[in-house]
This record gives sequence, C-alpha cells and structure tokens, in this order.
Amino acid sequence: MKTYKTIVLIIAIAIGIVSCEQERLEPVLTAADGGGTLNTYVAYTIESTDPTGSNVYGRVVFYKTTLDQTLVQISMYNTIDGLMHPALVLDGASGVGTTTSMTFDTIDGTSGEFSTNKFFVITDEAFYDAILTMDAHINIYLSPEDDTIVASGNIGINTEPVESN
Repeated sequence: MKTYKTIVLIIAIAIGIVSCEQERLEPVLTAADGGGTLNTYVAYTIESTDPTGSNVYGRVVFYKTTLDQTLVQISMYNTIDGLMHPALVLDGASGVGTTTSMTFDTIDGTSGEFSTNKFFVITDEAFYDAILTMDAHINIYLSPEDDTIVASGNIGINTEPVESN
C-alpha cells in the first residue's frame, strides 16, 4: 500500500509539473539605442581604368565602429557576372605605387559587393583615424588569374573624400 501511495504521489507531481502553463515571451524586434548605426565614415570614388572599356566603377566607404574597428564596404558597378574581382590597397598614388599594404575580400562580379560579407573588418584600432593621411590607393582587378586593373581610386592624401561624416 505504501508503494501504491508513492507511485500515485509521483504521478501527481509529474502531471502537475507538465501541466503548468509556460509563459510565452514575444520576441523583441527593436534595436538598442545606437544599435546598428554607423555615423562616422569617409568615402572615396573608384574609377574605371579598364582598357577594354567595361566601365567598372564604384565607391569605397570606411566606417568607424564603436568597437574601434573599421568596416570597409565596396560597391562596384558593371562588374562581370561570374568573376571574382580581387580588391587590394596599395601604397602610393594610383598608377604609381605597387606595394600591397592590405588585401580585401574579393568582389563578386554578380553583385558588385564583397563575396563573403557585406563589410570587410579591419581590427587595427588606429586604422580609421589614419585614413585621411594615408598615401595609398585601391585597385580592383579583373580576376585572380588576370591582373588587369579594371578600376582604381586614390584614398588618403592622394585625393579628397567624396563624402564624410
């Protein structure tokens, strides 16, 4: 009889636990104040240099984050569908410097943007503050196998930004 009462008690407790209503929370769909906003940026033009006349051009924007990182976004137009276009930062003015100082992700020819993420992240805390004094330019190449420069744009001391905030 004692085991019977114990079993009934265990079943009653189990039913009580399972039958309790669980509070269903609604998702929070708003961002925290300042979340998702990038207010500090500088933008430069990337102009076509392609001798075959494909007229590939665009813009590079450097954003400063609250985490002391720099996000880079490149948007290109008239890129070639199916090709991946390497994007590099080289020392010196466009057409002069040949030493690579930074390699970005490749540009997807179908979208005209980075192939892996919307932004390329530079974790060097001092990078953004040094952009305006850099002696550099950006080259966009036809493909990883063909080093034809299809677009190029000066940055830093070699040109004025087209927009900044």
